[in-house]
Amino acid sequence: MAEHKLPWRQFVILSLCRFAEPIALTSVFPYLPEMIESFGVPKNEIAKWAGTASAIFSLGQCLTSIFWGRASDKYGRKKVILWGLFNTMVTSLVWGFSTSLPMALVARAIQGAGNGNVGILRTMVAELCPWKELQPRAFSIMPLVYNIGSVFGPAIGGALSNPLGVDVTKPRGDSFFEKYPYALPNIVGALFFLIGIITGILYLQETLESKKYETDYGLILGRKLNSAVSNQIVKLKNVWHRAKGEESEPLLKHSGHSSSTTFQEDDEVNDDGSRRKVEQVPVTVREVMTVQSITNLIIYTVLATHSLGYDQLLPVFMHHPAHPSGGSSYDPSNPLKFSNGFGINSNRIGTMFTLYGALGIIYQLFFFPPLARRYGVLRCFRVVSLIFPILFILTPFTALLPTTTSKEIAMFLIMMVKGCCTTFAFPCSTILLTNSASSLRVLGTLNGIATSVSAIGRAAGPAIGGSTFTLGVKHGYVITPFWIFAAISIAGAIPAFFLVEGKGFGPDDESEEPSDEESDGALYKSGASSRRNSDVGEENENDRVGELLSRSTTYSSIASAAISDGDDDEPVASGSMPAAHPHRPQASRTPSGRVKTVRRRTSVPIGMSGTGLRRYSSNLGMTRDGYGTGQSWGG
Repeated sequence: MAEHKLPWRQFVILSLCRFAEPIALTSVFPYLPEMIESFGVPKNEIAKWAGTASAIFSLGQCLTSIFWGRASDKYGRKKVILWGLFNTMVTSLVWGFSTSLPMALVARAIQGAGNGNVGILRTMVAELCPWKELQPRAFSIMPLVYNIGSVFGPAIGGALSNPLGVDVTKPRGDSFFEKYPYALPNIVGALFFLIGIITGILYLQETLESKKYETDYGLILGRKLNSAVSNQIVKLKNVWHRAKGEESEPLLKHSGHSSSTTFQEDDEVNDDGSRRKVEQVPVTVREVMTVQSITNLIIYTVLATHSLGYDQLLPVFMHHPAHPSGGSSYDPSNPLKFSNGFGINSNRIGTMFTLYGALGIIYQLFFFPPLARRYGVLRCFRVVSLIFPILFILTPFTALLPTTTSKEIAMFLIMMVKGCCTTFAFPCSTILLTNSASSLRVLGTLNGIATSVSAIGRAAGPAIGGSTFTLGVKHGYVITPFWIFAAISIAGAIPAFFLVEGKGFGPDDESEEPSDEESDGALYKSGASSRRNSDVGEENENDRVGELLSRSTTYSSIASAAISDGDDDEPVASGSMPAAHPHRPQASRTPSGRVKTVRRRTSVPIGMSGTGLRRYSSNLGMTRDGYGTGQSWGG
């Protein structure tokens, strides 16, 4: 059986496009309470408005995510992703330059409404890697990128916000960073967005079946830039070799022209060589909303509610004064009544969140893929779902420890476990949701719905946390928001035990087998077939010498390379006519003129036994063999 491989080049490009978004999201956490305070908001109202600023972003996503998912199904994944990056770059700059609370809230709302990339990225990952055995690794890549970004984000936000250390509650001077103390981290974040946009335009390939064969001028420009850079490198090497008196001419020269025949332009072709566009069949609501899909959507929404709400609440809790009334508010007669915080500044908070993100990278690289393969994503998800409420219940009691150092150590230990649970929960939930889809055709719409409904949770979480924190502190119960999140996480853990792990969409390892109608007379024709195959083999061997001496790309060479890299060993006709699409099954004719029907023997889905046969009639889940055409808090 051939071994499936991930299209790493496209995953790297997709990761570069994704990298800026977690930086923009997490860089806000360290300075958000101070920024809200700089708008003249009273201290006892900071938590409420900080939660509102976070919630309004997710509310904007909720209202538009289904639209962006449908748009990606119609216009292509690449166009929608690039628009989302551009929108977030501009609105993050507006956020950083905000001078009033309404301006900041409007910027956050537009930022959320104009970006539906979370669901579309999941769809691209599923289209790049439809094989179930590789899904734990493939679906952990985007959360890994998120965790890497969440290392840099809080560090950038904590280190670069308010660089002059001005007192934001007093009148400010006329210098740039006095007027806009929170602009610098957003300017740096915009540079990462610019890198992602340029990389996406030049190198990201479309994965939507009905759009991936259209001409992409961005990819053409990217190839020309690569060719120009390669030529300059070759010239520099030649100059260096000539200076040393060495032979500089390569044995095989690169073709003088850049081939315009690539997979991006290789539409499916008819028998007469004319191009044929792939027709897209509209999906129905029943196809998208199965029982398992609905259950997964509910679970993912609840997960987003308590996980993001908790993470947004932590900076507010740690920034809250350790002794809000001039002394400890702890009452021994009522151990649940206290309103203490940590009383630490944005730099300390940023450091803790940076370490928090760094641990997430370790979990993502070394823990999640092997454990998910060994125990299964469903079992892993159930376990971490039961751990969340314990962490939420314990969190507020860290404020009762005697010293600031002991408080921070205890909080960081809880954050370590929370980070591990989050690292498992979001990718597992994404895989379960993906495999619950009835077909790959519905994934764009399904992930758009998932982004939209989970945005309800991402909006509700910070709003619940901020408002209940304000209310709880007012009455002396800082435990209120944390215990509410514990109750929500318990409610989300219950449906997890009713989930069923789907089979995925990956094509099975296949081998050709003649159909029953062709098996009669096979022995009689075997002698003649052997002689013909021998002659063809000698011709192919002679032709290969010519192919090796040519560096130019043709339709037939591309198709031959793609098929030789795949699982099948079917011969490819040589010649000047364009070859058929490398993944389209070919019907051959017998000497009698009858069309030979090719049947495939399939491997068995993971966890099942037995064998079976099916007709090779669908290209569901197929990709282009490495040329490829993928959490909110970990999306």
